[in-house]
Amino acid sequence: MNAEMTTFDLETYIEARDFASLREEIRNWPAGDLAELMEPLSVEKEAVVFRLLPRGQAAQIFSYLSSERQQELLKALAHEEVVNILNAMSDDDRTEFLEELPAQVTQQLLNLLSPQERQLASQFLGYPENSVGRLMTPHFVRIKRHWTVAHALDHIRRYGMDSETMSMIYVIDENGRLVDDLRIRHLLLASPETPISDLMDDRFVALKASDDREVAVEEIKDADLPALPVTDSQGALIGIVTVDDILDVAEEEATEDIQKLGGSEALDEPYMEIAIPKMVRKRATWLVVLFLSEMLTATAMGRFEEEIARAVVLSIFVPLVISSGGNSGSQASTLIIRAMALGEVTLKDWWRVMRREILSGLLLGAILGTIGFIRITLWANLFHTYGEHWFLLAVTVGLSLVGIVLWGSLSGSMLPFFLRKAGLDPATSSAPFVATLVDVSGLVIYFTVAAIILRGTLL
Repeated sequence: MNAEMTTFDLETYIEARDFASLREEIRNWPAGDLAELMEPLSVEKEAVVFRLLPRGQAAQIFSYLSSERQQELLKALAHEEVVNILNAMSDDDRTEFLEELPAQVTQQLLNLLSPQERQLASQFLGYPENSVGRLMTPHFVRIKRHWTVAHALDHIRRYGMDSETMSMIYVIDENGRLVDDLRIRHLLLASPETPISDLMDDRFVALKASDDREVAVEEIKDADLPALPVTDSQGALIGIVTVDDILDVAEEEATEDIQKLGGSEALDEPYMEIAIPKMVRKRATWLVVLFLSEMLTATAMGRFEEEIARAVVLSIFVPLVISSGGNSGSQASTLIIRAMALGEVTLKDWWRVMRREILSGLLLGAILGTIGFIRITLWANLFHTYGEHWFLLAVTVGLSLVGIVLWGSLSGSMLPFFLRKAGLDPATSSAPFVATLVDVSGLVIYFTVAAIILRGTLL
């Protein structure tokens, strides 16, 4: 951010009513920096700044504000200023803003748009939520394959001013169908008389408007391009999606997955802005589910009440063995969910994953089991704890850890596959859920191993 100006300076200009100097100061500021600078201002003072901005710059800054701040600002601005901002906003930013409003308010704002912009906004709002159609912009440059490079460059100079990006130029046929994409440098380096068809290789990557936006993230990552074209079901070019919009989507999707992995519903809003009752509601659902699930642990403990009564020492190691299983399950679940998100693992890889987790689980269980065995052995010999049957107890804990960690690894790795197969989000197999599942089954494994090894001694 420009260090020469602060929020205090901004307020000073406004209070002194020195609007000419203020307009000159903020004229060339980056939209993101100015939005950050204006954030502490009251809505009334923010509205003053917006009235001084050129229409295009005001629309850019408006898109950086939170949805709540956007709505407050529109109320503070005059009718004509609202119209100017909405008409000047990029289509994807305006769509994102309008879709968060109540239907009645959205319709009122749509009525303020120019006929052309209203048609575009209505078209984008008609695409499914989280689809590529909601992200795309219709502002791009298209050329014909039979044109020469000179003709194409003249066309770009005439119509490229409002294009979202000039890095990519799209070639269409006589029916408007996409046939190729070209980097602008291909045209700049070619001879003016060269036909566009000579520059084409007929290879391109395109998205469908109905595609999920996560598809766009993967495609633009693989294609390594600054933008991707969007076509309808007939192959007609209708828009483009730029990398800056895709980066926003990737950040939102990663945030949702991380929040779900923590045992919460996705907040869908910044943490500091979401209302506390709404946040409590989103967190309470999973907490209640997990709490009820943990009651099964108490049920399992009750099932082995007699064994615990006859060998109280077994209860000492309950937290140790079941937490190890939950931790291994959480690790496996997190690794597989992330691998799925990155495209490293698909449904058909379930058997390969299972084989890897069987081996990993056995090795991890052996490591923890050995540590547990050594711990009990040392305490028994140094402090004479655990009684005369300490060796059998050490074997019980060691073997139980092998079985529980193996089961935790298998459960944590397979649950995302089951959820994906069922059409659900694998991130819902969060670490807390896996841990709860393994807690209950871990108790059964532990006391079953104890019943076999300690029969005739402690049991």
